[in-house]
Amino acid sequence: MRPTLIMGLAAVFATTAAAAQEVTLRAVSAFAEKTTYSRGFELFIERVNRDGKGVLQINYIGGPKAMPPFEVGNALKSGVVDVANSTGAFYTNVMPEADAWKLTERPMSELRKNGGYNYMAQLYADKMNAIFLARHVDGNPFHLYLNKPIASPDLTGLKIRITPVYRDFFQALGATVVQTAPGEVYTALERGVVDGYGWPITGIFDLGWHEKTKYRVDPGFYTAEVSILVNKSTWDRLTDAQRGLLRKAGEQAEADAVAIFAEENAKDTKRQAEAGIQTIKLEGAAGKLYRDKAYEAGWAGIIRQSPQHGAKLKEFFAKAN
Repeated sequence: MRPTLIMGLAAVFATTAAAAQEVTLRAVSAFAEKTTYSRGFELFIERVNRDGKGVLQINYIGGPKAMPPFEVGNALKSGVVDVANSTGAFYTNVMPEADAWKLTERPMSELRKNGGYNYMAQLYADKMNAIFLARHVDGNPFHLYLNKPIASPDLTGLKIRITPVYRDFFQALGATVVQTAPGEVYTALERGVVDGYGWPITGIFDLGWHEKTKYRVDPGFYTAEVSILVNKSTWDRLTDAQRGLLRKAGEQAEADAVAIFAEENAKDTKRQAEAGIQTIKLEGAAGKLYRDKAYEAGWAGIIRQSPQHGAKLKEFFAKAN
């Protein structure tokens, strides 16, 4: 009986030990579940949970209904959540330099080689207690959407909804800016609180904003950034195998980003036209002035908020002349 008993106890202990090794991380998204800017994150979670059985799992708490978007950065920094899906514009109160992601004119694959990623990753570790794991939204230009037509890059007299992404640019064009969370934009448009908003080429149908939008201004400017972050204290406690699972799923999300959004951009451009959203094209000198002003104002804002790091980030991120 003794060998049988010993074998049985060994099996119990082995099962208990295996279960004890599995870690569950808490995750939130700054964007509504199953919408454009959460889908890449949700696919990342599916991959981790599929490949990490017995090793690592992610408990997806949800989007803005679970946590307001502008609170996600602090929640990640403090360890209230372990994993977050957000954009740098939503946590500039914690790390002003994060807003520089919008100004990248080089793909992430190049930033990982030229030192730009490493420089930014150190800032995340120092300022946010975070690991910047992967950027899963890239090559996705922003646009200005309006309910009043314009004939030139002059927004004087217009009230425009912003996040920090567009503040410096739209103010430089003369707009009065109003910052709100995405969930408040529909009502603000409906009530005439704002005359327009900044948003990427994709995603307005997820939020129903197309119903209250008459015009899109071309050309686009900047590029949307949504990324997966991990609390650094949590990361440091994980085993090599657990970190490897997160890295692998993150690498796949980043590798897929440009191709996915090239297709999504084209699809939503067509869909906007079919929904009756008219295109205001700023061409020639007006179009160049518009785009030049976007980057001029964007970098000026980053350097003003972070004199120590802004100019260096511009060297890494801006397109070579």
